[in-house]
Amino acid sequence: MSFSGISFIFWRIMEIITLIPTMGMLVRRPYVSTLAVAWTIGTLFLYRTARHSAGFVAFVDLLFVGAFIGAVYELRRISDADCSNWTRGDTHGISAFGWSVTGTFPTLNVNRQCAMLKASWAFGIM
Repeated sequence: MSFSGISFIFWRIMEIITLIPTMGMLVRRPYVSTLAVAWTIGTLFLYRTARHSAGFVAFVDLLFVGAFIGAVYELRRISDADCSNWTRGDTHGISAFGWSVTGTFPTLNVNRQCAMLKASWAFGIM
């Protein structure tokens, strides 16, 4: 197998690795990432025929690049969103061996939907 064949297979595997989390995070509308995963898996398993129609494979790949650019553009406002914050927790006391410690411990609050959209936005850029 040539260097170009090995790099094609390696690149397709890396694409699948980055597309699967995006497909899982976008629960409501994972259309583009689902089609992209199907396309990459199809061209990976049908490498022999994809090799002969490299122009068509490159054209469809460019269509997916355009679709992901559109998705990143639509999610552009999520980049400034603050999806997590620290709050003061309740007062807790710990005592052992005659020693006691009391205090307030911080609590991390995460908006999961915001965090998933932000992660999908980042994966879309990649």
